[in-house]
Amino acid sequence: MIEGLGSGSDERLRRIEALTDTSLSQLDPDDLLDELLDRVREVLRTDTAALLLLDPHAQQLVATAAKGLEKEVREGFRVSVGRGFAGRVAAEKRVVALIDFQPGEVVNPLLFEAGLRSLLGVPMFAAGEVIGVLHVGCRAPREFSQDDVRLLQLAADRASAAAQVRASTIDRTAALALQRSLLPTRPVEVPGIETAARYVPGHDAGVGGDWYDVFTLPNGWLGVVIGDVSGHGLASAVVMGRLRSALRAYSLVCDDPGEALTLLDRKVHHFEAGSLATVLYAMVSPDHETVRISLAGHLRPILATPGEPAVVAEVPVDLPLGLGGRRARRRYTEVPLPPGSVLVCYTDGLVERRDEVIDKGIERLRAAVLPGPAEVVCATVMASLAEERPGDDIALLAIRRAASQETSRDRT
Repeated sequence: MIEGLGSGSDERLRRIEALTDTSLSQLDPDDLLDELLDRVREVLRTDTAALLLLDPHAQQLVATAAKGLEKEVREGFRVSVGRGFAGRVAAEKRVVALIDFQPGEVVNPLLFEAGLRSLLGVPMFAAGEVIGVLHVGCRAPREFSQDDVRLLQLAADRASAAAQVRASTIDRTAALALQRSLLPTRPVEVPGIETAARYVPGHDAGVGGDWYDVFTLPNGWLGVVIGDVSGHGLASAVVMGRLRSALRAYSLVCDDPGEALTLLDRKVHHFEAGSLATVLYAMVSPDHETVRISLAGHLRPILATPGEPAVVAEVPVDLPLGLGGRRARRRYTEVPLPPGSVLVCYTDGLVERRDEVIDKGIERLRAAVLPGPAEVVCATVMASLAEERPGDDIALLAIRRAASQETSRDRT
């Protein structure tokens, strides 16, 4: 046992309670990790305690919290999985102890700078996968007991839960901020055209890659976009932001929405390998009489014309972005937009339900869309179809051409 600590059950219980204290749950994740490392260092009588979390994309461990090695965090120390002491713990997914380590066994110069001689590290797990490493160090050679190992693993389990909450909170906050910063803050003002939109993040799955966009083009056309990047969280939101910016750029050089989506698909294959997205890109003509629509795996829009039942627009659907290799040129269809009609674009979160085929949701949407002001259309659709707690993000965009009498009144 560690010198200075008793070997009785009372002392062991005290050490366990220090690491499992329920009062720690009242702290936010960062404070919890900070307090936990203090207790680990005290309970195990070590000089340092450090926690490194895995960056899954880079496959590197990143210094996140430390006691006695604070410089490691300040300097943003990273180590690849498999390299050095912490990298070995993560790669082998097991406890590693170094009694009197040599330079070749560690790669972090700060460990030598701190005068450490012995290290004990354990992996942190979540859903069976390594998410980080917790290690302690001493400035004198030391053999760690099985009790030391069990206590450190107990602390690692507590830290894993806090790290998961921390990561989820950071990702969701960042994704939501990114998504909201990229969505249009107010309708585009185009004489003779009304626009309205809604965006509701999914509560169960978290923020994802849904977006919409409306912009004017130098040639007088109006660009209309709605899309959905597969997956959820910050990674999907980041890809969404990149696709949105790229499509805006391609729209400046393409009068054919199918050509713009072809270029966007090439960008996904080259720069966003592994990503999958569905996109609707439409171009409203300067006279507002027609709309060119191209669909990359996206749901067909609903078109409601005064005096007629709303219909699902007859537009062919090409493959989603990111599927397969080089494909045939993407198509577009020109759809009439009579005065007073409204085009409703949406993502699958609005119509998809777990217990039914999606066609039923689309039919409910079609029945709910009536010609009228774009804001009224959006409000009616959301009241009719949006669930109290959507399982997926919802993006909705309504584009309405003013009725003939409205246009005449505006001119006078």
